[in-house]
Formats: sequence, structure tokens, C-alpha cells
Amino acid sequence: MRNSIADRIAEFLKDFPPFNKLSFDDLVKIASEIRVVSLEKNQTLFKTNDQLHSSFYVVASGMVNLTVIADAEETLLHKCIPGDIFGLRPFFARNNYMMTAKAREESLIYAIPISIFRPYVAQNQEVLNFLLESFAATSRNPLDQDLRGNLVSDSISLPEQKQEMQFFQSLNYNKNPLRVSSAQLTQEVATLMTENLFDSAIVVQNSFPVGILTDSDLRSKIATGRYPISIAVDRVMSAPVITVGENISLAEAQLLMLKNNVSHLCVTADGTDRSEIKGVISQHDLIVAQASNPGVLVKEIKRSHSAKELRQVREKMGEIIRSSMSKNIPLTHICNIASEINMALIKRSVELSILDLGSPPARFAWMSIGSQGRREQLLYTDQDSFLVFEDVAPEKYREVKDYFLKLAKRAVGVLEKIGYAPCPNGHVAGNPQWCHSLSDWTKQFESWMNAPGEKSNQISSIFFDFEIAFGEPKMEEILLDAVFRNNRKNSFFDYLGNDALRKPAALSFFKKFQLEEEGEFRDKFDIKLRAIMPLIDGARLISIAQGIRGITNTHMRFKQLAMSDTKHSETYLSCAEAFLLLSKYRTLEGLKNDNDGRYVNLDELSRTDREKIKFALEPMEELHEVIKSKFRLTQFS
Repeated sequence: MRNSIADRIAEFLKDFPPFNKLSFDDLVKIASEIRVVSLEKNQTLFKTNDQLHSSFYVVASGMVNLTVIADAEETLLHKCIPGDIFGLRPFFARNNYMMTAKAREESLIYAIPISIFRPYVAQNQEVLNFLLESFAATSRNPLDQDLRGNLVSDSISLPEQKQEMQFFQSLNYNKNPLRVSSAQLTQEVATLMTENLFDSAIVVQNSFPVGILTDSDLRSKIATGRYPISIAVDRVMSAPVITVGENISLAEAQLLMLKNNVSHLCVTADGTDRSEIKGVISQHDLIVAQASNPGVLVKEIKRSHSAKELRQVREKMGEIIRSSMSKNIPLTHICNIASEINMALIKRSVELSILDLGSPPARFAWMSIGSQGRREQLLYTDQDSFLVFEDVAPEKYREVKDYFLKLAKRAVGVLEKIGYAPCPNGHVAGNPQWCHSLSDWTKQFESWMNAPGEKSNQISSIFFDFEIAFGEPKMEEILLDAVFRNNRKNSFFDYLGNDALRKPAALSFFKKFQLEEEGEFRDKFDIKLRAIMPLIDGARLISIAQGIRGITNTHMRFKQLAMSDTKHSETYLSCAEAFLLLSKYRTLEGLKNDNDGRYVNLDELSRTDREKIKFALEPMEELHEVIKSKFRLTQFS
């Protein structure tokens, strides 16, 4: 006979995440274990520093307020309405509650035992993601998320966090754990843990891990009197110890801890308990790692008040990129994450400059150009930008432009302190030449396209790949209109096309790499100029000519061209893959040498890697043929 109460609870839960990710039969099983809690108005369910409960909670009816004490005042964090989940701290931490849950009105609460729900979390990645999204977050602002049907954190919350990053975000952990023998006395081990400030000790036998003793074991087994402190450690340790490999990700570690209901993982050379011990991961390590999550970094940027704080965030992003590359994560994904963080850094730099200088006298837009405008900036490369402000009365023009020049110079200075050196060619918004009104910029783009000159390709490689980083979006649209209104000017494409065909070759006639012959980078391969830039230039040239707007990323341009120009789709797709591969090698070179990765030492690469680069260069010849055909060019035009 079915339990009608459990059925009614399951019917309620199935409409709310994460329960909507489970089958109805599973919900009925869970509901049969649920305890219904009735709260009177202003009754407290738990308060700050209370010991953790064995359940988490769902509001069935009424409303529950979550509050904290800040600056001697009670601050409301969230209003939990029917369907909202709260009280999740016992899932992910061992320390006490960090907030108070109090009924605002008469309320019914479903208390779901964590021991009952934990297996469903361990078996369903979507449910885990939903829980992690709350616990890993960092904002205490209740306006930061749409509360209805969302998970409400007992920790802190960040809705824009990119959960997929957790699948390749690496962990920093204790690489020199305390090792003890199984015969040692528990008192001796506890003393060693205290002296070394460790919360665990790996129990070793024949150099391999056989168990682990944690603070939790000492509290639950020794402090309660179940076992004497003089007993051998192998009698009270947790065994077997859960072992993992060295490259485990944040999400993988979290999942294993949930699945096995443990607070520590032992890292070994091959991930088994029959190999060398490399370290130990604790729940605290997971919480610290989540502070470096990309979404968390964006939130940290928004709260920063100095270039020093922003630089610290940029350095964390570097670690994310390095970790992601080591795990062979798709470069497109890494670029997307890095671009969001880069854009947030630029935006905050402009905001801080406005705070210093005062409110702008007119609307404006800060445009990122070049690699950042294409969302391809992974390394510490130059900053390139221009500033456009709305048209103002002639008598106010000089005053308004002076303000924006001052603003731009301040913002460029902040970005330089973060680690982005200004473009050596002066392509920055603080340059009077690159700070104009909207009308002036529109005329400038029309002039570049209608009457191209010797510098047309240099200009196009920077200014025709732009994306708004801060300000009025409509200005970006107006400039794009100016570009695509003039995209039928053959003379402009003649200049760009011929310049693309004249780029220095990457390989000699005998298919050997063309290396630098003199200077600081002698005998190194200029992967930017000879390999990557020809692809960037070709993708831009053909995309603008075909009226493809809204896409500036080189890889995506080639993908779009493959769909719109099926005749040459194979060439475009080959170029798209070649661009990613070459960019990967440049990024790896830059990370290794802490520079922009432009000059690659081929002698340090394996023969296989060198052959991969050569293979990636092959589509360029086909791309040149496409350019010649489309624009009726020859290398001698």
C-alpha cells in the first residue's frame, strides 16, 4: 500500500530543483523518510553557531528568513518561500551554522535526512551541481539571485558561477601529510596532529595507505569514551582510506566525499592504495579551491577597490588557465572563461577610474580591441582599446574629450598595474588619437574602408575586432553599422587581401620551419606572426566581406564561414582546428616562460609536437587560394 502522505510530499517536491532531476519513485522513497516540522511565527529552526542538524530543509508553506549578525545588526540574507531549500551546510562542512533560520510567519518545513538524500546526490551529477552552486558561492547579497525555486546557501551565493569549471579546476592540497604506523598509539598520533596543525594523519603499512585518522574520528570515538586514548591507531582509524589520483578536479573530489561520506581523500601516484602517497585532500581544501572558481573571481573583481586587489584576481585566473591546460580542456572553453574574467577586470578598472575622477559628462563606451576583442586573450599580452563618447555640442566638445582622456589614462594605468602593458604602438584609449565622439569614430571607420592606406592591415587587425567592455551598447551597434555599410569597398579588401598573401611564410620550400635569424629570439619560431596571425587576418577579411557580424572570435568565424560558404567549408573547418592547435602551443609556451608565448623554442618540443604544428600550417595554403579567388588577387597585385 502506498503512503498517501509521502505521495503528496513527492508531488510537491517534483516541481522544484533539484528534486525535478529525480524520478517520482525516488521522490516517494525520500518523502517517506521526511519529517514535517511546524514552526510558529518568529520560531527559530537553527541559529548561528548551532551544531549542524542531520537534515536539510525545504519550505512547504509560509516563509523562513535567513539572517546574520553584521556590524552589531541583524541583516536579512534571504526570504525562503515554498520550494526553497536551506540548511545545506551539513552536506559540505563540519563547522557550525553560519546563519539563523527563523519563521517569518507560521510555516511548514520538510526536514530531509542527509543520510537518505546523500546517495541520490552521489549518483546524479545535476543534483550535485545544483548543491555545489550554492555552497561554492561568495555573495551575501540577497538581490544577487532569483530566489524562487533556487537553492539558498547557508554559506554564500553566486548565481553566475560556471559550474562546468569545477570538472577541471585543480586542487591545492597538503602534499606533505602526516604519516603514522598502524601500531602507534592514538594519543601519540593526536599529539603529532596538534603539534603540526594537521586535521588528519595517514596510517601507513608497508609504505601504502591503509587508513586515516581525522579530527572527526578523535571526537566521535575517543572524546565520547568509546575507545581509550591509549589504544592503537588502527583500532580507531577510518578504513579503507579513499584514494585518488594527483589530477583530481574539484567536482570529482566533492563527488567522492559525498559518495563515501568522508571528509578526506588520500592522493596517491596512480590513484590506488598500492602506490606512493602524494598528499591528502580535506573538505577545507575544497572550500578554498572554490574561492578560485571563475564565477567567484568575477564576484571578487566587482568588490575590489584597488589595482593591487585586481592583480591578485588576475594571478588566480592564471592558475585556472594553467590547470585547465594541464588537463587538456578544450581551448574554446578556457578562452570563454578567461574572456569573462578579463572583461570584468577591464570594466572594474574603468569603474574605479570613474570613482576617482567623478561622473562622466556624457554617455560613452570602452571598446576592447585586438585579442581581447576577439576573446582570445589568455596570456599577459598588451592591452588595446579605444573610447567613444556620444556627440555633444561643439562648444562642449573639448571639455568632454578632456574628461574622457583623463578617465582613459587612469583606466589604462590601473590595467597596467594589474599586469596588462599598454600597446607599444599606442593603441589605447588614453591616446588622443583613439578617444573620439561617436560621429568622429564613424567617419574614421568609413575613411579606413573607403580610402585604405599603407597601415590599413595594421589598423584592421586591431580596430575591426572590437567588443564593448563598459558603457553604452548602442554605440557598438552604430560602429558595426558603419563597418558593414562600407563592406563592399573593393579597394579596402584589396589592401587586406594582398597583405594577407604577403605574410612571411611559416615553412621553407623544403618544409622546414622558418626561424628567426638574429636578435633576442634567434633560432626560435614566431608562431604569432607566421602561423596564428594569417589565420586571424583571413577569418576577419572574409567574414567582414560576407557581412558576418556579431562574431569576432577567429575559431567561431571559421565555423560560421563553413556554414555560410559550403563550397569552402572543409578549408574553413581545417583552419578552425589549426587555429586552436597553434594557439594552444603559444599558450603553453607563454605559461612556461611567463611571457606572451610568441616565440616558440621548437627544440624543446617533441618530434610529435613539431609535426602537429606543421600539420596545422597546411590549411593556410588553401586559405590563401580562397582569398585569391574571392577577391581576384594574386601575390603580385
